[in-house]
Amino acid sequence: QVQLVESGGGLVQAGGSLRLSCAASGRTFSRQTMGWFRQAPGEEREFVAAINLFMMTAYADSVKVRFTIARDNARNTVYLQMSSLKPEDTAVYYCAASTVLSTPIESSNYNIWGQGTQVTVSS
Repeated sequence: QVQLVESGGGLVQAGGSLRLSCAASGRTFSRQTMGWFRQAPGEEREFVAAINLFMMTAYADSVKVRFTIARDNARNTVYLQMSSLKPEDTAVYYCAASTVLSTPIESSNYNIWGQGTQVTVSS
């Protein structure tokens, strides 16, 4: 059973960069597909990126090129490197874990979630 804690959120100006981290506890991290989702106030939670145990990745069209997901199994950590940030990227970002071996984009495929970290991009 993995537990997730996000960090690295904050206030950044448009065009800037930010790296989110998700620290996982437990011994099953390396077998999990890890995903990042985000949710703005009044909006549905949306898929951002995912990386599976084979290091295959998937990205939402809105963040391709700008965002990069990576994982360090030795540190039990998954990262979301965000560049060229836009005000529309403002949201609470959540880290999640899934037992699905692919890189699912549906939140229902993820069974463990972190508490979220706020990212605010100013113009």
